Amino acid sequence: MRRNPLVPRLFSLALVIWAIDFFTKNWALENLSATPRKILGSFLQLTLFKNPGAAFSMATGFTIVFTSISIAVVIFIGRYAARITHPWWAVVAGLVLGGVLGNLTDRIFRAPGFLYGHVIDWIELPKWPIFNVADSSIVVAAGIAILLTTLNITP
Repeated sequence: MRRNPLVPRLFSLALVIWAIDFFTKNWALENLSATPRKILGSFLQLTLFKNPGAAFSMATGFTIVFTSISIAVVIFIGRYAARITHPWWAVVAGLVLGGVLGNLTDRIFRAPGFLYGHVIDWIELPKWPIFNVADSSIVVAAGIAILLTTLNITP
């Protein structure tokens, strides 16, 4: 059986996204506070926020549910990565995997405890919840997936 050349690319992209997310979150913990640091006026600010919920701080009491969903996504992508035949769908899967692993790492290893940890968010735009590199990666992946689906490009 021939190996799928897209699989190493997918996992490499996921690793890069995870690493960038990990290091930027640690930087944010060491250098930021809840007081916004203006970078581009009020358009771009850096603000440390420990998010106990999901996207947009919703469902803060359901952390374990989101942790479980994240684990399921990691397993799903790991299991089906070899079936991806289009390079852009491999990019989508790599971006999602890297983003999910970034936030899952927080859920597993950060306070208040195992599987209930708060996700570190630190990028703030006007009229938008504070987010991180992992969140950005997942959103970009969704945008690419929508475009690929609109163009009828199959995985």
